[in-house]
Amino acid sequence: MKMLMKSLLGAAVALSAPALAGHVLEDVELRPLAGREAVDLRAAYDGQVLLVVNTASKCGLTPQYEGLEALQQRYADRGFSVLGFPSGDFMNQEFEDEEQIAEFCTLNYGVQFPMFERVSVKGSGATVLFRRLAEATGVEPGWNFHKYLVNRDGEVVAQFGSRTTPEDAAVIAAIEAAL
Repeated sequence: MKMLMKSLLGAAVALSAPALAGHVLEDVELRPLAGREAVDLRAAYDGQVLLVVNTASKCGLTPQYEGLEALQQRYADRGFSVLGFPSGDFMNQEFEDEEQIAEFCTLNYGVQFPMFERVSVKGSGATVLFRRLAEATGVEPGWNFHKYLVNRDGEVVAQFGSRTTPEDAAVIAAIEAAL
């Protein structure tokens, strides 16, 4: 069990070929955090390299927000974006109130990358985006701050467990390869 948890939390896996045909953002509409109107994610982010992350404000891994924001700043001008999806799926470590989430992220970590509505990321209740990400990789998030790298064609090309930090050499190499 301990080995399985280490595998789920720390795995960094590059996929040799996309496991899911088609664009993972196709027909996915979600609201920006504390926003009123849903955004068509494919229309908004088509042609970009994306790091899709399930986040939580009250988790021991929450300081990863700093590294995620650093990636956003470093690569945004090359067609890259971090997309954050708050979730309370793991020990309810996310605020219920989306304005509170937004305030926490901004004030404590300077988050400027796009954050979306609070969603479920695992099991039968997972939002369609996270079901597709799990299907493409064979791995659903095992904890907060699981990361999926999506290429410019909307295909998942890598996934990284929660304990793999945004600054990890494998994450940087995968992003640079996708750019």
